[in-house]
Amino acid sequence: MARARRPSPQTAAVLTALAETGAGWSHGYDLCRALGLKAGTVYPILIRLFERGLVETSWETDPPRGRPARHLYRLTTAGAELARAVAVPSPAGDAAPAPGAARLAPRTT
Repeated sequence: MARARRPSPQTAAVLTALAETGAGWSHGYDLCRALGLKAGTVYPILIRLFERGLVETSWETDPPRGRPARHLYRLTTAGAELARAVAVPSPAGDAAPAPGAARLAPRTT
């Protein structure tokens, strides 16, 4: 029987960042900037998440003039469930989170 592995801290961070956008779309460059990770880390993670059905993709339909369309990403229902499962809740005190720990911001709906 295959053992389920926890996602790496980088994968958890990508999942969390995508979860924070809700149903909105994100592109890889924004994720790289927001997370402080290099493209060589983020894009392979996005590809693996897509292959596992955790992320859906689309091409930007109306890119600004002079710039090619970007590939957009958002979590599927299964991806959102995994993002919640790997998120580390914010501590009640002022203690800093562990390095690489993913946190979800509380939803305001």
